[in-house]
Order: sequence, then structure tokens, then C-alpha cells
Amino acid sequence: MRKKEKIKLFLILMLGLISAGASAQSARTLIRKGNKLYEQKKFSEAEVKYRKAQAKNPKYEKSTFNLGDAVYQEKNYKGAENFFKNLVQKTKKPGYKANAWYNLGNTFMQQKQYEKSIGSYIQSLKQQPADMNAKYNLVYARKMLKKQKQQKKKQKQNKKNKKNKNKNKNKKNQNNKKNQNKNKQQPQNQKGNQNKNGQKKQHQISPQEAQRILNALKNSEKNTLEKLERAKAKAEAAKAKPNVINW
Repeated sequence: MRKKEKIKLFLILMLGLISAGASAQSARTLIRKGNKLYEQKKFSEAEVKYRKAQAKNPKYEKSTFNLGDAVYQEKNYKGAENFFKNLVQKTKKPGYKANAWYNLGNTFMQQKQYEKSIGSYIQSLKQQPADMNAKYNLVYARKMLKKQKQQKKKQKQNKKNKKNKNKNKNKKNQNNKKNQNKNKQQPQNQKGNQNKNGQKKQHQISPQEAQRILNALKNSEKNTLEKLERAKAKAEAAKAKPNVINW
């Protein structure tokens, strides 16, 4: 009885291994087909093969790695980032981990996330210190990060200058508008003053004008008196003169 149980158990184990082997073989076949499509730059078709391989055997790291590569070539950098992040967290193989960190750095580079790409290249070099590609990309990422910071600083300064310029422009426009309103009101005020002054002239006489009128009255009075004196003198002369007899 025990012998039969052992045989049964052995047969079950053998069937499990055969099934796993068939599954793995199928995943490898799909990956090989995907690689051929990848080499032909048929990245979307290669992606389909890699996804099928991953579905057959989710633990098969090569399918995940190649899937990330295919998605990266399709310029889906965020999608590729997710695949490589998953791989660096799960794989125990130094070679896969180094290459996954390297490719993850490239996805960050394409997204202009230079600080993250620098961190990824450093992690890759920890696994493979002699990797010249990782070293080159690390130097390049640092250069781009410096340039990015300078551009952001310049953009911030330009934005500040533009804001100040608009502020000064608005202030100038407000002052111009204020001056225009003031100039519009000024003629009305001047006209009102003229009318007011004109009314004062109707009721008041300047001292010079009063003196002139007074002098004119005195002269007129003097002339009148002189005329009266002459008339009086004539009358008296005519009264004293004897009558003339005509012979």
C-alpha cells in the first residue's frame, strides 16, 4: 500500500515537472519569436509575443526584461519604467539587476527626470562597476541636470521680469489715464474761473479805472466852470457897454 502511494506521488511530481517544462518551453519559444520581430524593428508585434510569454510564465524574468525593451522602443517610457522597476525589485541575478537599473535610467532620461536617471545609473554601476555605457550615461545625465537647473532658473527670472514689466506697464497706464482725466477737467475749471472773474468785473472797478473816471469828472467840471465864467463875463460886459446911437 505504501509502495503504491510512493509511485503515485512520484508520478504526480513527474507530471508537474513535465507541465512546468512545457510551460517554460512555450515561454522561451514566444520570446525567441519576439526577439526576431524586435530585430526587425517590429516592436509592437514583439511586445505581443513577450506579453504572451509573460502570461505563460510570470516568473520568467527574460520576458519581463524584453517586454520593457519593446515598450521603450515604442516610446512608451512610462510603461517601460514600470517593467524595469518591477524587475529591479524582484530579480536576484546581478546581471539582470544591473541591466534593469541601466534601462530604468534610460527611461528617466527620456522623461527628462535627470536626478532619477543619475540614481539609476549609480545603482547599475554598483552591480557592474566596469560598465562604460552606464558611466557615460551617468556623466551625460549630470550634465543635463545642470543645464536643466540653469534653464529653470533663467525661466524663473524671465517670468519675474515679465511680471514686473507688466506691473510697471499697468501702473504707467493708470497714471496716463489719471492725467488724461485731469486734463479733461482742467479746461472746465478754467472756464468756470473766467465766468466768475467776468461777473466780478461787472460789479467792481479797479483803482486805476476809478482814478481815471475821477480825473475825467474833474476835468469836465473844470471846463464847465470855465464856460460859466466866460458866459458870466460876457453878460456883464454887455450890460456895462453904452447904447450906440445911430445917426
